[in-house]
Amino acid sequence: MTTPPPPHWPPAPARPAYGEPPLNGFALASLLVGLVCMPPLGVVFGIVALVQIARKGERGRPLAVTGLAVSLVTTLLLVLLAGRAAGPLFSRLDALSPYESVAGELTDIEDMRTGDCFNVPGGDLLEEDPLLYRIACTEVHEGEVTASTRLDPAAATPGGEELRKAATDACWRAQDAYAMDTWALPGYAEMFWFAPARESWGGGARRLLCVIGTAEREHRGSLRRDAGTLRPEQVAFLRAMNEVDLALGQWPEEELDEALPAYREWARAVDRALGAEVRVLQEAGERPELAGPARAQLKEVEAARRDWQKAGGAVRPADFQEAWDRASGALSVETEKALRGAYGLATTVPEWLADQPRGTGPAAEA
Repeated sequence: MTTPPPPHWPPAPARPAYGEPPLNGFALASLLVGLVCMPPLGVVFGIVALVQIARKGERGRPLAVTGLAVSLVTTLLLVLLAGRAAGPLFSRLDALSPYESVAGELTDIEDMRTGDCFNVPGGDLLEEDPLLYRIACTEVHEGEVTASTRLDPAAATPGGEELRKAATDACWRAQDAYAMDTWALPGYAEMFWFAPARESWGGGARRLLCVIGTAEREHRGSLRRDAGTLRPEQVAFLRAMNEVDLALGQWPEEELDEALPAYREWARAVDRALGAEVRVLQEAGERPELAGPARAQLKEVEAARRDWQKAGGAVRPADFQEAWDRASGALSVETEKALRGAYGLATTVPEWLADQPRGTGPAAEA
């Protein structure tokens, strides 16, 4: 009896030892790229790694799955963040879009001089510290410089009430000297001024720019009509008239009942300005071409002066109010219109004067 051979007899040949299969490179790249730089690319690498691992029998499937998952999550987060940022970004781009279409050459405020015309982004002359694009005054423009001066740092504080008052007064005077015939200004012309913002004040910016703004309409041409473009008698008359208008517009900001002494001082200042106008009108009354209108104006101004003098000595707010009302009613726009025509000046009554006669203020309207 023969003995059967043991199982697997003869012994099977040994399998050659080739070692572990290689690690797929895309699997590792998917995880690294998804974590540190470009998640969408990590998704692509993860998919490529899974396909190659299945086809070639390579290692790294867990790594590829992890890289793919991390890349997908990171990509989703990026999409959400981009969506949130898109709104503000587009809003900012919309806000910047006017800058691309502003006509003129971008010019530093320190380089702007009297007589320069310019545009601003969006036509917004109320913008603090705006960008200025200088352009020829013969082209459409939104602003015209009436004065460019340097502020005294000892007398002004950026953003302070003292600076506002000083700048407003200086720029009204600059406009009256630049465009002396105020009735000739278009109704859409307004006075503006630009002063350094707080953040630029510390860097030495001290330029005060006084401006006639014309942004409300499409405006061409300079509004300059200063002493160099007018006859001497016109200059003398307009200086006196503008000083009176400036004085009349500087009533105290407080209520009359609370600041009678300040109102009395204001009335005296108006009287002094009217006194200068009287002297000009007396001289004009000696010129045949001006005599009739000048004497009519002189009569009204002298009557107004008497009431302003009474206001300057009033002891009660009611007395001041009564004198103020009479003084305001003494001056006629039609009389001034006739006199301006005799001088060869503009005779179109400005809207601000037609709506609020000379010498009328808040207290007088109460």
